[in-house]
Amino acid sequence: MGTLAATVAATASKSSSSSFTFILLIALVFIGFYFLMIRPQRRRQQQVAQQQKTVSPGARVRTTAGMYATVIATDGDDVILEVAPGVEVRYLKRAIMEVIAAGDEEEVPEDDTSYDDEPEDVEDHEDAGSEEDHDHDRDDDLATSDKD
Repeated sequence: MGTLAATVAATASKSSSSSFTFILLIALVFIGFYFLMIRPQRRRQQQVAQQQKTVSPGARVRTTAGMYATVIATDGDDVILEVAPGVEVRYLKRAIMEVIAAGDEEEVPEDDTSYDDEPEDVEDHEDAGSEEDHDHDRDDDLATSDKD
């Protein structure tokens, strides 16, 4: 009878220490999750909210949709953005994701190629002959390549 009581007492003390360890581990996971995920996200949200409140005309911004624009005016919770010269749109301030500093904006290279000019190596289709001549030339090219 004495050994049975000693066994029950030993088992009870092991389970209470393992349950305490389990609770401590769960608490550490939640604390780590808070400091690694929740707290930095809240800080970013506060910074974005501060930028949205203090946005002023002339600032370059990026919207949540990814559109870059310049702030023309603010009107309560709305901002008027110029997305192209002469094109103005009205957005909520909440739609502004980021205020871009003057040096942060990427330069988009101008495309100097003109679509009206034809490349030099393109033959004039009127002088090239009929489609049958082109098909015959392709067959000859295939036959020559097979011999090589």
